[in-house]
Amino acid sequence: MKIKKVLPPSSPFLTHKQCKISQKETPLTLWFGKEEDIDEFNIHVSRYRPEELTKLTKTTKFNKKEIQLIYRGFKQECPTGMVDEDSFKHIFSQFFPQGDASQYAQYVFNTIKRNQTGKISFEDFLAILSKVSRGSVQEKLHWIFGLYDLNKDGVITKKEMQDVVHSIYSMLGRHTDPHTDDQSAKDHVDRIFHLIDKNNDGNVTLDELIEWCSRDEGILQSLDTLDTVL
Repeated sequence: MKIKKVLPPSSPFLTHKQCKISQKETPLTLWFGKEEDIDEFNIHVSRYRPEELTKLTKTTKFNKKEIQLIYRGFKQECPTGMVDEDSFKHIFSQFFPQGDASQYAQYVFNTIKRNQTGKISFEDFLAILSKVSRGSVQEKLHWIFGLYDLNKDGVITKKEMQDVVHSIYSMLGRHTDPHTDDQSAKDHVDRIFHLIDKNNDGNVTLDELIEWCSRDEGILQSLDTLDTVL
């Protein structure tokens, strides 16, 4: 399988210098097959059958050709048509051998999972990929907020932000520039959290995150890089 492009790390709280590989090797991987290998949207596994191609073009921001490309790569990695958390972590680890991607992969997996089976279907993966790569700034920030709101209580605490940022540093390993230790990462989060938490109540709301990110041209530009052309 050929990997043509992947999505950048979803953290407005890290600079591009700190994550210097952000435009090349990053989390939430977009899988592609070779264009000349495209066939009809058929699946030959007994456990799961995805929705019709035409329906998927209506519920996502991808066209038929793009969905076929994404699906081919998805099927190669996940022949049963479903992905559990361990498999998802394994896929991430292939793209980040220089670090430990398991914790960040778990956080991302939890933003995609839509049912009680503990597994991700192709529709789940495609829906979140459409939102993160082709969605509006608001949609992308909604997803990022959900990534950092680990317990899904509607707010981000400083501890949650520290945990997610730490998982990103752990995943990037030696590719952080300059190298960042745990204390430096904690200090960085403390500064950013104070800027976002306007009412100083110890929690960051979705509105506070959107307002802060909308004032930062660098963050808005980084969100634009999530727009992937297949």
